[in-house]
Amino acid sequence: MTTTKEAAATAEKKGFDFSAIRNFLPLIGFVVIVAFFAITTHGLILTPKNITLILSGGYMLMIAACGVWLIMTMGCLDFSQGSMLGVSCAAVCALSHISIPLAIVGGIVVGALIGAVNAYFHVNRQIQSFVVTICMMFLLRGVCAFITTEAPVMADTSVLQLNSMSLLMGITIAVLIVTYLVTRFTKVGHNLKAIGANERAARFAGIKVQKTKVLVYVIAGAITGFAAFVNAIKVGSVTSTAGNMFETQLLIAMVLGGMPINGGARARFSNIVIGVLSYLVLQKGLVMMGLTTEIQQLVMGVVFVAMVALFSERSANQVIK
Repeated sequence: MTTTKEAAATAEKKGFDFSAIRNFLPLIGFVVIVAFFAITTHGLILTPKNITLILSGGYMLMIAACGVWLIMTMGCLDFSQGSMLGVSCAAVCALSHISIPLAIVGGIVVGALIGAVNAYFHVNRQIQSFVVTICMMFLLRGVCAFITTEAPVMADTSVLQLNSMSLLMGITIAVLIVTYLVTRFTKVGHNLKAIGANERAARFAGIKVQKTKVLVYVIAGAITGFAAFVNAIKVGSVTSTAGNMFETQLLIAMVLGGMPINGGARARFSNIVIGVLSYLVLQKGLVMMGLTTEIQQLVMGVVFVAMVALFSERSANQVIK
């Protein structure tokens, strides 16, 4: 009897240790990635110039990742983020000729409306989120190509004048802080994790699952619409390829940050920051090593599959909703 108890205690202890270690794996992975590229690039990746370049390419990704994190915490996915960014950015560029505040509002509204359409088909029509958002991705890609057929949609020159590191860094940090405070000190974070862990149980617990899902998709769309304004500041125009592969970048960044692909209780706000920074360093490091685009994509794919396998909650038998 004593032996059985000791074995159970040992197993429990081992399980706890593994869980504790797994929580730190994304941070450990980030340190390993930085160290690896610091060695392979002979320290060039850690120069102030390259650090600035890495950060400057991450503002839009970091902002949009906040909305994607909310969606993934519920156990859902959104593959329309890239196309949504392109269409929202087109609205921002067009409205910027009238006024910058109107351009910001226009981008947010367009993103929120697209998010609402995604929510309608997923929540009301009971179609899985990845099916709905993949269809929306192709639809919006066509819209983006149509509105840029004759020429790119150009932003007003006043938008480009806002391209300062201090301003963009401040905007990004503000979005991160608001997201953290809302999900940490309100019921939102708990409700999203409960829905991701077990939607039926969350409904029995009194959580308004459908209303929450709709709200999150709209908010995530609005956040991406705001990220489109940041994209307009950086790029100044929209072409048919605007936002291309952006949803893939977001997904890879999330899993690099330790985000379970099926959401739930293990979702952490740190998934956003660590994941995006890891992706940016990995992307910049592969470029500095002189690898071809095909090899870079291969490396990203291998890393993505490995991280999904590591952080998915297979024991909970969860599926993507």
